[in-house]
Amino acid sequence: MDLLLSVRPGRGCTVLEVRGELDMATSSQLREALQRLVDAGDRQVVVDLAGVGFMDSSALGALVVMFKALQDVDGRLCLAAVQPAVHSVLTVTSVDRVIRVYDTVQAAEADVPSTDDAKGR
Repeated sequence: MDLLLSVRPGRGCTVLEVRGELDMATSSQLREALQRLVDAGDRQVVVDLAGVGFMDSSALGALVVMFKALQDVDGRLCLAAVQPAVHSVLTVTSVDRVIRVYDTVQAAEADVPSTDDAKGR
């Protein structure tokens, strides 16, 4: 299955919607999409994983690298709408202790720190 990525403005953040499987073949696309957001000045990023039913360690690595990249520029990356199989991977690897995981995109948006710019830059 191909990986589909789309970006949309959220409430005080940028939402990256991900659809497909996150594995060795697609994790670089995820990392590159997140890097483009950082390079464009986005600082509050919510990754919507509602459409992801599988995630392997390479995708976990990409998320952790980009989490750290956003931290380095005083930004924040969080995950939302994580499916049970993916949540299990996040829990087993303790990534959910480092990267905040929300039940819904709306819950993640509600927890975004206030900024002067609606784009979360």
